[in-house]
Amino acid sequence: MQATQEPAVKSCPPCECRVVQFLESSIGKKITVALAGLLLSFFLITHLAGNLFLFFGAKAFDGYAGMLERNPLIPAAEVGLLALFLIHIALALRARLINAAARPVGYAAYEGKGARTLGSRTIAVSGLLILAFLIIHLKSFRFIPHETRENDLYRVVAETLRQPLYAAFYVVAMLGLGLHLSHGVQSALQTLGVNHPRYTPALKVLGLAFALLIALGFASIPVYFAFLNGGAR
Repeated sequence: MQATQEPAVKSCPPCECRVVQFLESSIGKKITVALAGLLLSFFLITHLAGNLFLFFGAKAFDGYAGMLERNPLIPAAEVGLLALFLIHIALALRARLINAAARPVGYAAYEGKGARTLGSRTIAVSGLLILAFLIIHLKSFRFIPHETRENDLYRVVAETLRQPLYAAFYVVAMLGLGLHLSHGVQSALQTLGVNHPRYTPALKVLGLAFALLIALGFASIPVYFAFLNGGAR
């Protein structure tokens, strides 16, 4: 009588297992969220630089938009950006839910310590505001006919941002973005180990300056079109 053989249990390679274990660990999630957030911050710089062409008129901005539309690397870049957003949002939300479950009484213990800032206290709210803005923003300017995006995007942007309610929501969302960045950039750098008594104060100032410049830069666009009659023919 032959003994039945147990099916071989497949095991992942040691290197792969270590990567999975790291990503599933608390510090792994924090580092991933930090890296995704910093990469998204670099994207904001390039996106704002491109949007500033709006102040130079239709020819300049449509030329820039057309160049992007014809770039074969843009679809891959957009997929990468979407992945970064999803990773950043999903892991940050998961970490917050885990922390909330471990601390049912909320953040009462932090009261009076003075370490928490407005940006850190509103990080979840500002994140949800940014997500809502992103959905509306993509619907308004990305999911439109290709021909319009390549040749007539300035008109679409100008007409949309001249609507007072849309412009006001845009400004509020950018203030939320500024609050989010004011805490997020500093927190990400600290998570990655960029933390030292000698230069941490300077990094905090630079982080706040970066958040302010990004927020004001983007907010200036709807203000220009809706309230300063910019781009009027």
